[in-house]
Amino acid sequence: MKIHEYQGKEILRKFGVATPRGKACFSVDEAVKAAEELGGKVWVVKAQIHAGGRGKGGGVKVAKSMDEVRQYAGQILGMQLKTHQTGPEGQKVRRLLVEEGADIKKELYIGMVVDRVTQKVCLMASSEGGMDIEEVAAHTPEKIHKVFVDPATGLKDVEAGDVARKIGVPEASVPQARSVLQGLYRAFWESDASLAEINPLILTGDGKVIALDAKMNFDSNALFRHEDIVAMRDLDEEDPAEIEASKFDLSYISLDGNIGCLVNGAGLAMATMDTIKLFGAEPANFLDVGGGATTEKVTEAFKLMLANPKVKGILVNIFGGIMKCDTIATGVVAAAREVHLSVPLVVRMRGTNEDIGKQILKDSGLPIISASDMADAAQKIVAAVSGK
Repeated sequence: MKIHEYQGKEILRKFGVATPRGKACFSVDEAVKAAEELGGKVWVVKAQIHAGGRGKGGGVKVAKSMDEVRQYAGQILGMQLKTHQTGPEGQKVRRLLVEEGADIKKELYIGMVVDRVTQKVCLMASSEGGMDIEEVAAHTPEKIHKVFVDPATGLKDVEAGDVARKIGVPEASVPQARSVLQGLYRAFWESDASLAEINPLILTGDGKVIALDAKMNFDSNALFRHEDIVAMRDLDEEDPAEIEASKFDLSYISLDGNIGCLVNGAGLAMATMDTIKLFGAEPANFLDVGGGATTEKVTEAFKLMLANPKVKGILVNIFGGIMKCDTIATGVVAAAREVHLSVPLVVRMRGTNEDIGKQILKDSGLPIISASDMADAAQKIVAAVSGK
């Protein structure tokens, strides 16, 4: 799960990380009022969407008067902001963050992710923070320093201090930087985050270390422990189909192709999509019904796939283990009837109660195309969609 920058900063402040003063706003008038309450002579008006690259896309503006705050807030709020992470369609801006200006002397980068190989938290830090951090990673990776933090000990003082010095923090500011690094680690660990990033982390003219930006993603499997974080979810930033899928405990991701896929198991779903591509077509979605699928879940899965106007055919690929083939077959038949299926449907199923499942499909009287294996299934749905 993702949250907005201003929400990430709220979490970081709880762990002692210094951030600029700011307020979330939902209208131009709120933005002007926020600037007036913050005081000062310089303000930053920032688009709040679940994507990076907002500055390059025109979603971050520095205002030096109330008129400019109003002007920039009006320009950004409601715009379709396009960045390298939104895709060509962009993302509509519905929220703003208005912050006090900062005296930026140096921009740094710090971030944390879980490293599956070492089973530790990987702290990444660089002296080259800012909008071009991806370029740094690609072309000068030696400028990115890594520390693998043992969860049993947490980020030690000596590790945090060493990283701070390596990225160019002056000795007088190292204690502050150490505190920020350890605060970020605690926020990451205690909130069950999958990503925590401050870019840029700035050094100010008077030697302060401040998180000018914040990005946090969370492990969806751990959200039951964090009602406060769940409350931060912004459904406007998510795909409506994926929101609907989550209501029925379906793992669904929209893609750009025209063949809908209904599969049990994430690994089999990936293999199914690869096989579709192998035979010259493109999958329209990733959809894992899991091991506890019911007729209702299968029906909802069909509705989700067919709500996409690009879907011209559906491939159901089931390996019956925990999930019995006859259960899926019953669901497929019920779903096909309920949604008045009008596109080709290919079903391949193997495993528990396979023969019973195939008989259910055969006795349904529906124009369901059976397939013997995955390659056969992919070839048949590709041929059916292309009219061959």
